[in-house]
Amino acid sequence: MTQPVFSIESEDAPSRWLVTVDHATNHVPDWVNGGDLGICASDMARHIAYDVGALGLSRALAGQLHAPMVASNFSRLVIDPNRGEDDPTLVMKLYDGTVIPANRHAGPAQRTQRLNRLHRPYHDALEQIASARDDRVICAVHSFTPQLRGRAPRPWQVGILSDPRDRRLADPLIALLRADGICTGDNEPYIGHLDGDSIDRHALQKSLPNVLIELRSDLVETASGQAQWAARIAPLLTRALDNAGV
Repeated sequence: MTQPVFSIESEDAPSRWLVTVDHATNHVPDWVNGGDLGICASDMARHIAYDVGALGLSRALAGQLHAPMVASNFSRLVIDPNRGEDDPTLVMKLYDGTVIPANRHAGPAQRTQRLNRLHRPYHDALEQIASARDDRVICAVHSFTPQLRGRAPRPWQVGILSDPRDRRLADPLIALLRADGICTGDNEPYIGHLDGDSIDRHALQKSLPNVLIELRSDLVETASGQAQWAARIAPLLTRALDNAGV
Protein backbone atom coordinates (compact mmCIF):
# COMPACT_ATOMS: atom_id res chain seq x y z
CA MET A 1 0.00 0.00 0.00
CA THR A 2 1.32 3.44 -0.94
CA GLN A 3 1.99 5.60 2.09
CA PRO A 4 0.53 9.11 2.19
CA VAL A 5 2.82 11.95 1.16
CA PHE A 6 2.05 14.00 4.27
CA SER A 7 0.13 13.85 7.52
CA ILE A 8 -2.10 16.48 9.09
CA GLU A 9 -2.86 16.19 12.79
CA SER A 10 -5.34 18.19 14.87
CA GLU A 11 -6.41 20.20 11.82
CA ASP A 12 -9.23 21.87 13.76
CA ALA A 13 -7.16 22.71 16.85
CA PRO A 14 -8.02 26.18 18.19
CA SER A 15 -4.56 27.78 18.29
CA ARG A 16 -3.29 30.29 15.75
CA TRP A 17 0.01 28.38 15.82
CA LEU A 18 0.81 25.88 13.06
CA VAL A 19 3.66 23.43 13.64
CA THR A 20 5.38 22.13 10.51
CA VAL A 21 7.90 19.30 10.06
CA ASP A 22 9.60 19.31 6.67
CA HIS A 23 12.01 16.46 7.42
CA ALA A 24 9.80 14.20 9.51
CA THR A 25 10.71 10.73 8.17
CA ASN A 26 13.30 8.76 6.22
CA HIS A 27 10.69 6.95 4.12
CA VAL A 28 11.56 6.22 0.48
CA PRO A 29 8.52 5.49 -1.74
CA ASP A 30 8.58 2.18 -3.60
CA TRP A 31 8.42 3.96 -6.95
CA VAL A 32 11.76 5.65 -6.24
CA ASN A 33 14.42 3.08 -7.13
CA GLY A 34 12.37 0.29 -5.57
CA GLY A 35 12.26 2.11 -2.22
CA ASP A 36 16.06 2.01 -1.81
CA LEU A 37 18.40 4.95 -2.43
CA GLY A 38 21.42 2.64 -2.44
CA ILE A 39 22.89 3.71 0.89
CA CYS A 40 23.25 1.60 4.02
CA ALA A 41 20.71 1.46 6.83
CA SER A 42 22.99 3.35 9.20
CA ASP A 43 23.16 6.27 6.76
CA MET A 44 19.38 6.22 6.32
CA ALA A 45 19.13 6.54 10.11
CA ARG A 46 21.33 9.66 10.12
CA HIS A 47 20.42 13.30 9.80
CA ILE A 48 21.15 13.19 6.08
CA ALA A 49 17.89 11.28 5.53
CA TYR A 50 15.62 13.10 8.01
CA ASP A 51 15.60 15.25 11.14
CA VAL A 52 16.05 12.81 14.00
CA GLY A 53 13.45 13.37 16.73
CA ALA A 54 11.72 16.24 14.94
CA LEU A 55 8.40 14.46 14.36
CA GLY A 56 7.94 13.35 17.96
CA LEU A 57 9.04 16.75 19.23
CA SER A 58 6.59 18.47 16.88
CA ARG A 59 3.70 16.29 18.00
CA ALA A 60 4.46 17.08 21.62
CA LEU A 61 4.91 20.77 20.87
CA ALA A 62 1.68 20.95 18.87
CA GLY A 63 -0.08 19.30 21.79
CA GLN A 64 1.32 21.84 24.23
CA LEU A 65 0.28 24.71 21.94
CA HIS A 66 -3.13 23.16 21.05
CA ALA A 67 -2.08 23.61 17.43
CA PRO A 68 -2.40 21.71 14.15
CA MET A 69 0.66 20.00 12.70
CA VAL A 70 1.65 19.23 9.11
CA ALA A 71 4.48 16.74 8.46
CA SER A 72 6.10 15.32 5.35
CA ASN A 73 6.30 11.56 4.84
CA PHE A 74 9.31 11.18 2.56
CA SER A 75 13.05 11.42 3.04
CA ARG A 76 14.79 14.68 2.30
CA LEU A 77 17.17 12.57 0.19
CA VAL A 78 14.33 11.72 -2.21
CA ILE A 79 13.48 15.39 -2.60
CA ASP A 80 13.90 18.14 -0.02
CA PRO A 81 10.62 19.90 0.81
CA ASN A 82 12.56 22.69 2.50
CA ARG A 83 14.06 23.80 -0.81
CA GLY A 84 12.61 25.83 -3.62
CA GLU A 85 11.80 24.02 -6.83
CA ASP A 86 14.77 25.57 -8.62
CA ASP A 87 17.27 24.99 -5.79
CA PRO A 88 20.31 22.96 -6.93
CA THR A 89 20.22 20.98 -3.65
CA LEU A 90 16.60 19.89 -4.15
CA VAL A 91 17.78 16.34 -4.99
CA MET A 92 21.07 15.74 -3.22
CA LYS A 93 23.76 13.57 -4.80
CA LEU A 94 26.27 13.92 -1.92
CA TYR A 95 25.46 14.74 1.69
CA ASP A 96 27.86 14.90 4.65
CA GLY A 97 30.33 12.54 2.98
CA THR A 98 27.76 10.03 1.70
CA VAL A 99 27.12 9.58 -2.02
CA ILE A 100 23.44 8.90 -2.82
CA PRO A 101 23.59 6.33 -5.66
CA ALA A 102 19.92 6.54 -6.64
CA ASN A 103 20.28 10.29 -7.14
CA ARG A 104 23.56 10.35 -9.06
CA HIS A 105 21.84 10.05 -12.43
CA ALA A 106 18.45 11.48 -11.51
CA GLY A 107 17.63 13.72 -14.44
CA PRO A 108 14.89 16.28 -15.15
CA ALA A 109 12.19 13.63 -15.62
CA GLN A 110 12.80 12.06 -12.20
CA ARG A 111 13.07 15.49 -10.59
CA THR A 112 9.70 16.48 -12.07
CA GLN A 113 8.12 13.19 -10.99
CA ARG A 114 9.30 13.68 -7.42
CA LEU A 115 8.07 17.29 -7.46
CA ASN A 116 4.62 16.27 -8.71
CA ARG A 117 4.16 13.27 -6.44
CA LEU A 118 5.82 14.49 -3.22
CA HIS A 119 7.06 18.08 -2.97
CA ARG A 120 4.05 19.87 -4.46
CA PRO A 121 1.33 17.87 -2.65
CA TYR A 122 3.07 18.48 0.67
CA HIS A 123 3.24 22.21 0.08
CA ASP A 124 -0.37 22.30 -1.11
CA ALA A 125 -1.42 20.70 2.18
CA LEU A 126 0.74 23.07 4.19
CA GLU A 127 -0.71 26.05 2.35
CA GLN A 128 -4.25 24.86 3.01
CA ILE A 129 -3.70 24.74 6.78
CA ALA A 130 -1.59 27.91 6.88
CA SER A 131 -4.25 29.91 5.06
CA ALA A 132 -7.15 28.66 7.20
CA ARG A 133 -6.64 31.60 9.57
CA ASP A 134 -5.63 35.19 8.82
CA ASP A 135 -3.69 35.39 12.09
CA ARG A 136 -1.70 32.18 11.56
CA VAL A 137 1.75 31.87 13.15
CA ILE A 138 4.11 29.24 11.73
CA CYS A 139 6.59 27.31 13.83
CA ALA A 140 8.85 25.11 11.72
CA VAL A 141 10.62 22.36 13.67
CA HIS A 142 13.92 20.77 12.66
CA SER A 143 16.83 19.04 14.36
CA PHE A 144 20.56 19.24 13.74
CA THR A 145 23.27 16.68 14.24
CA PRO A 146 25.68 17.27 17.17
CA GLN A 147 28.67 17.01 14.84
CA LEU A 148 29.26 16.77 11.11
CA ARG A 149 31.96 14.39 9.92
CA GLY A 150 35.37 15.96 10.35
CA ARG A 151 33.94 19.08 12.03
CA ALA A 152 33.98 20.44 15.57
CA PRO A 153 31.15 19.49 17.96
CA ARG A 154 28.25 21.92 17.93
CA PRO A 155 27.70 23.47 21.36
CA TRP A 156 24.16 24.80 20.89
CA GLN A 157 21.17 23.04 22.34
CA VAL A 158 18.74 25.07 20.27
CA GLY A 159 19.18 27.11 17.12
CA ILE A 160 16.72 29.81 16.08
CA LEU A 161 16.94 30.47 12.37
CA SER A 162 15.46 33.55 10.78
CA ASP A 163 15.57 35.88 7.83
CA PRO A 164 16.63 39.49 8.52
CA ARG A 165 13.40 40.68 6.91
CA ASP A 166 11.33 39.26 9.77
CA ARG A 167 12.77 38.72 13.24
CA ARG A 168 9.58 39.62 15.07
CA LEU A 169 9.47 36.26 16.84
CA ALA A 170 13.11 35.24 16.60
CA ASP A 171 14.48 38.07 18.72
CA PRO A 172 12.14 37.73 21.73
CA LEU A 173 12.37 33.93 21.60
CA ILE A 174 16.17 33.94 21.59
CA ALA A 175 16.16 36.27 24.58
CA LEU A 176 13.75 34.02 26.50
CA LEU A 177 15.63 30.82 25.66
CA ARG A 178 18.94 32.30 26.80
CA ALA A 179 17.36 33.68 29.96
CA ASP A 180 16.17 30.13 30.68
CA GLY A 181 19.76 28.89 30.52
CA ILE A 182 19.48 27.22 27.11
CA CYS A 183 22.57 27.47 24.89
CA THR A 184 20.90 29.10 21.90
CA GLY A 185 22.33 29.90 18.49
CA ASP A 186 21.16 32.87 16.46
CA ASN A 187 21.26 31.59 12.86
CA GLU A 188 23.49 28.81 14.13
CA PRO A 189 24.52 26.14 13.29
CA TYR A 190 23.66 27.61 9.87
CA ILE A 191 22.00 30.59 8.24
CA GLY A 192 18.25 30.41 8.45
CA HIS A 193 16.94 31.42 5.05
CA LEU A 194 16.89 30.17 1.48
CA ASP A 195 14.72 31.70 -1.22
CA GLY A 196 11.79 29.39 -1.85
CA ASP A 197 12.18 27.36 1.35
CA SER A 198 9.14 26.52 3.46
CA ILE A 199 9.23 29.55 5.72
CA ASP A 200 9.85 31.85 2.77
CA ARG A 201 6.99 30.32 0.82
CA HIS A 202 4.35 30.03 3.53
CA ALA A 203 5.26 32.79 6.00
CA LEU A 204 7.61 35.48 4.68
CA GLN A 205 5.86 35.94 1.35
CA LYS A 206 2.55 36.33 3.23
CA SER A 207 3.90 38.45 6.12
CA LEU A 208 2.91 35.81 8.67
CA PRO A 209 4.79 35.73 11.98
CA ASN A 210 7.15 32.78 12.01
CA VAL A 211 10.01 31.03 13.71
CA LEU A 212 12.22 28.10 12.77
CA ILE A 213 13.46 26.05 15.71
CA GLU A 214 16.35 23.59 15.49
CA LEU A 215 16.94 21.18 18.39
CA ARG A 216 20.20 19.27 18.69
CA SER A 217 19.16 15.75 17.82
CA ASP A 218 20.83 13.97 20.74
CA LEU A 219 18.48 15.91 23.04
CA VAL A 220 15.29 14.80 21.29
CA GLU A 221 16.05 11.33 19.93
CA THR A 222 13.88 9.69 22.64
CA ALA A 223 10.21 10.17 23.44
CA SER A 224 11.06 11.42 26.92
CA GLY A 225 13.49 14.00 25.53
CA GLN A 226 10.89 15.16 23.02
CA ALA A 227 8.27 15.59 25.73
CA GLN A 228 10.66 17.42 28.05
CA TRP A 229 11.84 19.87 25.41
CA ALA A 230 8.34 20.51 24.09
CA ALA A 231 7.16 21.31 27.62
CA ARG A 232 10.13 23.65 28.08
CA ILE A 233 9.84 25.45 24.75
CA ALA A 234 6.06 25.81 24.35
CA PRO A 235 5.54 28.41 27.10
CA LEU A 236 8.53 30.38 25.79
CA LEU A 237 6.98 30.41 22.32
CA THR A 238 3.73 31.70 23.81
CA ARG A 239 5.55 34.42 25.75
CA ALA A 240 7.64 35.38 22.70
CA LEU A 241 4.48 35.82 20.65
CA ASP A 242 2.97 37.98 23.38
CA ASN A 243 6.16 40.03 23.63
CA ALA A 244 6.30 40.49 19.86
CA GLY A 245 2.79 41.89 19.82
CA VAL A 246 1.89 40.34 16.49
